[in-house]
Amino acid sequence: MMNSLFLQVESVLRGAPLETPRGAKQRAPHGANADGANADGANDGVANERGALVAKALSLVVCVALFGGLYGAAMGAFGGARPLQMLVSALKVPLLLLVTGGLSVPSFWVLYSLWGLRDDFNAVLRGLLSAQVGLAVVLASLSPFTLLWYASGAPYGAAIAFNAVMFGIASLSAQVLLRRHCKPLMQRDARHRKLLWAWLALYAFLGIQMSWMLRPFIGDPRQPTTFFRAEGWSNAYEVFGRKIFSPQNRETTNY
Repeated sequence: MMNSLFLQVESVLRGAPLETPRGAKQRAPHGANADGANADGANDGVANERGALVAKALSLVVCVALFGGLYGAAMGAFGGARPLQMLVSALKVPLLLLVTGGLSVPSFWVLYSLWGLRDDFNAVLRGLLSAQVGLAVVLASLSPFTLLWYASGAPYGAAIAFNAVMFGIASLSAQVLLRRHCKPLMQRDARHRKLLWAWLALYAFLGIQMSWMLRPFIGDPRQPTTFFRAEGWSNAYEVFGRKIFSPQNRETTNY
């Protein structure tokens, strides 16, 4: 099981080309019943492709949960070993990645349909799933740096800023992987490149709001550990706008 997961991760990081799942294409048979057989073969091909996509998605979700959870545990270790906060953060980071990606996909599917590229969406979706895994793996690989930063005596505000930088690095790495996976599509049709920029904007927009709602990820050691803050169900952009344009209304926020 673990060996299979690590092979999957290796394939993601190598940027293995997007392949049509086995069974998606059927050879046309000869004979009087060719039309009916062709239809059955096409239906079987679609079913096989969907089944392969679902299986790949499930394995990649496990990877995101595992590697995202590793970074979350490190993220929650600010201020010393705090098992409850580490557990909460280990749950929150995969939740952030998966929910943000899940909420972004329907709108992205609509964009692909409007641009006349619906037939390529399954291939792009495999690339998006792979990019999510890449993001989680890069985050996990950065966890020693986060722990070292904590051990250096960094204050709470600096810890928040450092983790923001780590997420930024991981997100940029995921975009590189996504474009590597989708390179054949972009070479065939330049519209894919533009739509991938749209994905980045959509994902970032939702990710900021989701991270705001799921805070705190680090947790101030001086406060009790909670999964959500009481004031968490608010609009991040409204709060940031108020902080920027109305300095007199600034409030202390625990991330």
